[in-house]
Amino acid sequence: MVRQKQSSRPVVAALPDFGKVPPQALDMEEAVLGAIMLEKEAVITILDILKPASFYKEAHQKIFKAVLDLNAKEYPVDLYTVTEELRSHNELDSVGGPVYLTQLTSKVVSAANVDYHARIVAQKYIQRELIRVSTEIQNRSFDDSIDVTELLDFSENELFQIAEGNIKREVAPINMVIKEAIREIEEAGKREDALVGIPSGFTKLDRLTSGWQKADLVIIAARPSMGKTAFALSMARNMAVEHNKSVAIFSCEMSSVQLVNRLIIAETDIPGDKIKNGRLNEEEWKQLDTRIRKLVQAPIYIDDTPAISIFELRAKCRRLMAQRKLDIVIVDYLQLMSGPENAGSREQEVSNISRSLKSIAKELNVPILALSQLNRSVEMRGGTKRPLLSDLRESGAIEQDADMVVFIHRQEKFGIPTFEDGSSTRGIAEIILAKNRNGPVDDVRLRFREERAQFVDIEDFDVDGMQELREGSQSITLGSKMNHDNFRRSGNGFDQEADLLNEPPFV
Repeated sequence: MVRQKQSSRPVVAALPDFGKVPPQALDMEEAVLGAIMLEKEAVITILDILKPASFYKEAHQKIFKAVLDLNAKEYPVDLYTVTEELRSHNELDSVGGPVYLTQLTSKVVSAANVDYHARIVAQKYIQRELIRVSTEIQNRSFDDSIDVTELLDFSENELFQIAEGNIKREVAPINMVIKEAIREIEEAGKREDALVGIPSGFTKLDRLTSGWQKADLVIIAARPSMGKTAFALSMARNMAVEHNKSVAIFSCEMSSVQLVNRLIIAETDIPGDKIKNGRLNEEEWKQLDTRIRKLVQAPIYIDDTPAISIFELRAKCRRLMAQRKLDIVIVDYLQLMSGPENAGSREQEVSNISRSLKSIAKELNVPILALSQLNRSVEMRGGTKRPLLSDLRESGAIEQDADMVVFIHRQEKFGIPTFEDGSSTRGIAEIILAKNRNGPVDDVRLRFREERAQFVDIEDFDVDGMQELREGSQSITLGSKMNHDNFRRSGNGFDQEADLLNEPPFV
């Protein structure tokens, strides 16, 4: 009988597939918490890097939450105070008791590398969030009931929030909000103008509004040819050049070159017809070169996408905020934007756009100035034809969503020569603050320099020197035909009716 030779190879048992473990760095979490309780200055170093959710282990989340609570109350952070804070919330035993806290402090010698360790913890948290978001995107992608545009918006929003390190805005305790409010008050007090928001550059208007406030939706409305675009560009120039604020302008009507030409005309004081045809003499070329230098360096960003959708606007604003900086957004104008395809009526579409603009303002924490149209009821009204909130065109939601509603009213356009006080209406625009959710309402008068399509403070301009009053002046500013009510939307374009108030379009 022949004995079979046994194999000399060891028998290896098949290992089960245990799957994947979420990204984590428990040793770094322990090092961070130990350093915080060891040195009091360590918590200040990592406050802007970590939050409780950044920790993978639930016990570590509770310990870090106790540290934040102590810091908010301006109590010292050490082994004993953290222990007592956890005990007061009946969470000491759930984190491992005093023994575990002692072990954390014994694992580190100093807090010298706490910043490095904290960033590793934050990195692992971001990786876990990317896994979560990508899984959610996959699940939604297989759902045929979800609109692809909404899916793209969701995906970009989630990824943007991860990049910003703030996945979701959490409920904030009032003590933290009060600290932020006090900080803003202190900063406003340090400014000579005492403004808490973005200055418009118009003295009386800024006193009335305290500047354009963060997260506010401001509607600037008027009838055609009142100077809506000119008013917006005047403010954009003032904010960017005089106050170094980053301004994003989304123009649905005029091209970027047309907008810039308007800015050049206002900045250089060169007649508009010469700018358009390029017939400048040598002195005027020198004047142009000298005066536009500030404008060239100004942080103004222009997008002239026609009929831009609310999704595209949100995406571009997020990108600007992430890549550069963004202080304020101007939209010219609201009714030329496009909303969701399934919005139904035009009124519902405009309502959706209005709500979305408010949402973007809150999300990015910047003011949004949206230009809007008024309906014809203004012209049918008697007296001074002063506009009312009910005159906002196509949707009552605009009035509801807006934090401020500002009207531009020029009585001279209606053939009214004088104001009630007897002063001339020529070259004067009334800026009517009809709604102010957080302050008073009132009127402000500005000078409108028509030959430059520019608004200025009355006090800063000599009436006798107005170029638009010179005999034979050929430079005028006209409104676009798109502004008029009987220039109606049709499909993706517009149907033009003949002889529209006999006004040529602005070119």
